[in-house]
Amino acid sequence: MTPAARVQAAIELLDQVIAAAKEGGAPADRILAEGFRGRRYAGSKDRRAIRELVYGAIRACGPVPESGRAAMLRLAEADPAIAPLFDGSPYGPAPVAPDEQPAEGGLAPQWLEQALAGSGIAGEEAEALLGRAPLDIRINTLKATCETLELPEPGEPLPALNGLRFPSGTRVEQWDAWREGRIEVQDGGSQLACLAVAARPGETVIDLCAGAGGKSLALAAAMENRGILIASDTDRGRLSRFAPRAQRAGVTIAQEVLLDRGKELEALHEWRGRADAVLVDAPCSGTGTWRRNPEARWRLSEARLTQLIETQDHLLEIAKQLVRPGGRIIYVTCSLLDCEGSERIARFLVSRAEWNASLPPLSVGRVHGTGWRLTPFHDGTDGFFIADLDSPC
Repeated sequence: MTPAARVQAAIELLDQVIAAAKEGGAPADRILAEGFRGRRYAGSKDRRAIRELVYGAIRACGPVPESGRAAMLRLAEADPAIAPLFDGSPYGPAPVAPDEQPAEGGLAPQWLEQALAGSGIAGEEAEALLGRAPLDIRINTLKATCETLELPEPGEPLPALNGLRFPSGTRVEQWDAWREGRIEVQDGGSQLACLAVAARPGETVIDLCAGAGGKSLALAAAMENRGILIASDTDRGRLSRFAPRAQRAGVTIAQEVLLDRGKELEALHEWRGRADAVLVDAPCSGTGTWRRNPEARWRLSEARLTQLIETQDHLLEIAKQLVRPGGRIIYVTCSLLDCEGSERIARFLVSRAEWNASLPPLSVGRVHGTGWRLTPFHDGTDGFFIADLDSPC
């Protein structure tokens, strides 16, 4: 493919990404994967270049662009090599019209940018949200140790115990260590969130929003496969991916529980008031994960944020009923908005003076309200808010 043809292909894929963001469709990575299947003439170098163009354009735009072409013109303002490719050549983009305008730049839609600034995320902190994330792995201590693990290339040790960092794009899924379950791909901040649970062998631990189970696998390793671990979620599709992951990782203590939205306690009645720890990895805006999913900021609306906040309060109430006297709730969001973090914990504590908020014992991050904050700029991780709530005895 010519450079101009690559730009045109990126524009067409961006049109699909923009439409999906507006309509709640597939994420960008899936759209690109399907798009490349339909462009079998594109070689590996072409696909890599097109991917770079698509994600570069997404990062360059703040609000949702009107079109993929407008998004690419925005990127062209930062990359002078792109503008000359709008030359009308075969399979390339048409020349730029005199009155044609690029998409608007910035961090995000204005309301969201203001909300982040009000939560202390501005300047360099905000700019770092749209950087490129490295690839982090967690050594699965059920099958390996730092001393015994052999990998094709060395990784950089992370603050999280048993964590290693590699350059973005490292294909660890092709390594024997990954296929055999000795390592798992997991962001360093997510690993620290699991350490904040302080799960111990023999405990009863509930991962209330387990999804595909990445954090559940880390909790099982911390528990040394001893105790009771409940991996629950309302999303059947995501939860169905946990069993094969657990088998590969050698996890034997996990039980899957599919929840009905609004009837979660019915499915979890057996463990009501019995859990030593409940991890509430709550659904959230994902503002801390934009390095990996930059188009996510186009999908969020104020109405959707209100729904997420209601869900977060609901999950904290469920967790309160599951935890035993003297137990703990660890509340985690990969959001940097205070309305999804410190404000939720403050609201929980207002009517529950007998509960105590304590800081998780983490080696990186900073105090933020009644919890702990990790950010890409300061800590090199995804953005997280983590709080530890201790039940009265």
